[in-house]
Amino acid sequence: MARTAVVLFNLGGPDRPEAVRPFLVNLFSDPAILRVPGLVRMVLARFIAGRRAKVARAMYGRIGGASPILKETEAQANALKAALGTEYEVLIAMRYWHPLTEETARRVRDLAPERVVLLPLYPQFSTTTTQSSIDAWRAAEIAVPTREIECYPTEPGFIAALVRRTREALALVQGRPRVLFSAHGLPKKFVDDGDPYATQVEATVAAVVKALGMPELDHVVCYQSRIGPLEWLKPYTADEIRTAARAKRPIVVVPVAFVSEHSETLVELDMDYRELAEREGAPAYVRAPTVGTDPDFIAGLARLVREAAP
Repeated sequence: MARTAVVLFNLGGPDRPEAVRPFLVNLFSDPAILRVPGLVRMVLARFIAGRRAKVARAMYGRIGGASPILKETEAQANALKAALGTEYEVLIAMRYWHPLTEETARRVRDLAPERVVLLPLYPQFSTTTTQSSIDAWRAAEIAVPTREIECYPTEPGFIAALVRRTREALALVQGRPRVLFSAHGLPKKFVDDGDPYATQVEATVAAVVKALGMPELDHVVCYQSRIGPLEWLKPYTADEIRTAARAKRPIVVVPVAFVSEHSETLVELDMDYRELAEREGAPAYVRAPTVGTDPDFIAGLARLVREAAP
């Protein structure tokens, strides 16, 4: 019997077109996302989800009608289980769609392990992702000794996997490229209030650039996936693409906060931003894949788990 239950936290995504609206309701009902009083938040969540559902369904329709994030996370869970061995059971807890946190908590309760390790598939900590998932898990009240891995922005295996993908992408372009290390955006107000996400994204990029050993590398840290009227972290990835394209520079985009493929990589980066780069005259546009089940990344996750649950 597995002595340690490892719970992988991830965002989740709709598994069919009909799931898009309830997924969005769950997302915008999270007090870490929509920071207004509870009753107001419930009303606003349904209003926003209703307005965004049609656009979101069209977006997911471009990649088959559903999010690939569960399949991608299952592959990572299987790889991590293989790396850890029989004394560990690896489960998935999605924040906004199935398997939801409470569903996974019931499975852990049935397993009755000696300990639980919570492992977010968010390398950089944010109150909107990791903290939200931890809070949801605590609300499930699992009476088992639990260790929380909060972040790993410069974990050597994660960095090695990013370096490999960056090198492979750079090899596909000629001339002097501009490398855009792109991360999911965050409202600037959250960072001003103390969220460490941006600092940790910059630490990840600094570690990758150092490991590349290319001191002259022309690179920018930028942010994508902005929604709503608030000011978000800058520079925006779309603006950096326009700047590089108009300068006739080859563009290499490296996702540094996503560890699996989903709509923000497959639609936003691969389709929308590629079209933008071509329209603005970029001589080349290459997007590095996410780290996925890269052996170095999985080995790094396994190290984190073993250190948390010796």
